[in-house]
Amino acid sequence: MSRWSPGKSLRLSRLGPQDGRYLFVPLDHSLADGPIADEQRFHEVVGEVTAGGADAVVVHKGRARGLDPRSLRGSALIVHLSGSTPHARDADAKVLVGSVEDAVQLGADAVSVHVNVGSDTEAQQLADLGAVASACDTWGMPLLAMIYPRGPRITDPHDPATLSHVVNIAADLGADLVKTTWATPFEAMADVVASSPLPVLVAGGPAENGDLTSYARSALRAGCSGLAVGRRVFQHHDPRAAVRELAALVHGFDPATAPDLVTAPSLPSPSHVLAGTR
Repeated sequence: MSRWSPGKSLRLSRLGPQDGRYLFVPLDHSLADGPIADEQRFHEVVGEVTAGGADAVVVHKGRARGLDPRSLRGSALIVHLSGSTPHARDADAKVLVGSVEDAVQLGADAVSVHVNVGSDTEAQQLADLGAVASACDTWGMPLLAMIYPRGPRITDPHDPATLSHVVNIAADLGADLVKTTWATPFEAMADVVASSPLPVLVAGGPAENGDLTSYARSALRAGCSGLAVGRRVFQHHDPRAAVRELAALVHGFDPATAPDLVTAPSLPSPSHVLAGTR
């Protein structure tokens, strides 16, 4: 029997093909960093990454409310529940800015929560993760923990032993999937993955990590269950092509021979659509 409720099992099945691998594209950066694009371009990027084959996009609840459902074209929706800005006294202090109930009302397939282990507010962030996990069990909602060694008590955020610890924190507190940063050396991600009872997705990393496809191959070779790549996709000159190549690597098909995905239509801004229906 499944260890999940029927609702959670169904939603988990929507997060990607049944090969145990995932390609998520976080587009939630505007809360922490400012706009990633103007409004029209943001919606175009959503259409491009889903047409390219992203298994899911990650956005905050307000952005989810403004998405035209057609732009998802089969990709799952993950609503991110944590937030912070660099203008706060402690930029590592993540707070809950949404709830599982919000995500249910939005038709989300999963939620995500960010935790910085080693930060001054680690205790509250861990409590928030545990509380969200309990709510996810109540509502049958999958939970992706985005958990990083980050803060004044962390000397090396890429230390394999520390990463093994943080991914196990995510498992202990009730997450279903975990995203974290890469290990140094990268080959040591194999030890991190082996230590985790959860599927481990690795963050996309900075551009200086080298070619994105080579980086993805290294992650998959180390046993990662996939990638969650934001900036290196939406800042790419062709987000659709970047996602398509990553999807081919993650799910093991040849992008040159795979059937064409649905062409991203030219969609009006959802705010304009809503304005016309009032």
